[in-house]
Amino acid sequence: MDQKRHALVFVTMTVFIDTVGFGIIMPVLPQFLMQLTNGTLSQASSTAGLLVMCYAALQFIFAPIIGNLSDRFGRRPVLLISLAMYAVNYLIAGLATTLWVLFIGRILTGATSATHSAANALIADVSPPQERAQNFGLLGVAIGMGFIVGPTLGGLLGEMNIRLPFFAAAGLAALNTLYGYFVLRETLPTSQFRKFEWKRANPLGMLAHLAKYPALIGLVIVMFIYNIGHHVYPSNWSFYTIEKFDWTPFDIGLSMALVGLLMAFVQGYLIRIVIPKWGAQKTALVGFSAAFFAYAGIATAQTTISLYAWCFMSAFAGLVGPSISSIMSNQVSQNEQGELQGIIASVGSVAAIIGPMMVTQSFSYFTSPTTPFYFPGVAFIIAAVLALVSIVIFILNTRALDLSTTHSKPNP
Repeated sequence: MDQKRHALVFVTMTVFIDTVGFGIIMPVLPQFLMQLTNGTLSQASSTAGLLVMCYAALQFIFAPIIGNLSDRFGRRPVLLISLAMYAVNYLIAGLATTLWVLFIGRILTGATSATHSAANALIADVSPPQERAQNFGLLGVAIGMGFIVGPTLGGLLGEMNIRLPFFAAAGLAALNTLYGYFVLRETLPTSQFRKFEWKRANPLGMLAHLAKYPALIGLVIVMFIYNIGHHVYPSNWSFYTIEKFDWTPFDIGLSMALVGLLMAFVQGYLIRIVIPKWGAQKTALVGFSAAFFAYAGIATAQTTISLYAWCFMSAFAGLVGPSISSIMSNQVSQNEQGELQGIIASVGSVAAIIGPMMVTQSFSYFTSPTTPFYFPGVAFIIAAVLALVSIVIFILNTRALDLSTTHSKPNP
């Protein structure tokens, strides 16, 4: 296998393992937290929100730092060190017997798993321009497969031992570190190393660039509001299904894998058919509508069969992200695409900090003994309201945009 192939395999596996590591603990997290704290499911949900918020916040801070470090010292050492630390951090979490140790493990995992910027840079290093798009697509495949394999594996292992998913994530990361150490060579020539500058590694600086695109501010707000609600799935699904349907880790993992598979079908195949046929605006509206009805249906579902039916509808929400990204991309020139994607990523990271806290705290409150009325589906109702607000803002903002183009505008 040539060095280019080794690099692509390694970076794809790195992103895959990052995603598996996030998803593998979701089916067992409620029971693990209840065991660790001797608390109730409601209290565990509140703690889980803090854990996910810490993870997302550290990723938001460290993603541009790791990317810039890879420009200074090369891709290979940054990725190998990050992956090795990733293995250690999950081992810490799996061995944790107190809550503060678990928090340290998740904080360190959030910091060291923010490798996507370095991974993208490595792919750009080894890919000629005509192959770059399809090689970047490998990361999308890796993320999709990670969200299928992670929850399934977590559910299966969690049935045997509640701590096994953490050790499995650590083992996968360790194996990939060894693979990279022995076969991966540096892809960035030494002559291309540049000085590390904090001003270029500042995540808040990226958000400041949004003022350059006043016509797109409304759509960025749409993505922000919608993504806050969309975090109800990774943050609240396990707790909701245990509380209302008494699901086991295996049940949770199987359902999450099914949703991941459906989303992969929608984003990997269906989107290529419907956008040329309907246009990006109509496709996005279909996705928003599917999300709204799915959220409301899940919140009020009374049987497992009806819950799965709403899960099938929720998959069509996968039409939203690519459609809006397409609309936004077509409104800026070619030499502004990278900056725009950086803004979108930063906004998504902020939503990943706010969303988990909002949905977990609401679930915790409305399932606690002191709640004024019991309603375990409250987080999904909040997500439905946010989806409805997103639809309104989306319609108002796309009226003023030129949606007739199918490619990015030329350079000015």
